[in-house]
Amino acid sequence: MGFTQYQPNPGARLRTYTRGVGWEWVREALEKLQGVEPYEVSQVLAAERRWPRPAIGLGGVRVLVIYGRTHTGRPLRVVVKHKEGRDWWIVGARELRADEVAELESWEARGE
Repeated sequence: MGFTQYQPNPGARLRTYTRGVGWEWVREALEKLQGVEPYEVSQVLAAERRWPRPAIGLGGVRVLVIYGRTHTGRPLRVVVKHKEGRDWWIVGARELRADEVAELESWEARGE
């Protein structure tokens, strides 16, 4: 399924709000989550320091890739797609690979 065609199922959502921004899980992304808990994703999205970068996802869909850390310091990659206004769909999350951790640490060291 491409996220360009996604229509959320009102009965199968997990929604949170952080600083006035709404984060809603795409049901399929939540079901495919492996080794990462939804609360950890929420921690990254609410973190003071997180590294958002625009990217192109499957099918040419524009997404935002966010690197950040949980409260315990675990580095995660969260992918979100703009929904409307200040609301976003969470379309994926996973732990960072070693090369991505190196990128995050370099960004953190620069203090950006």
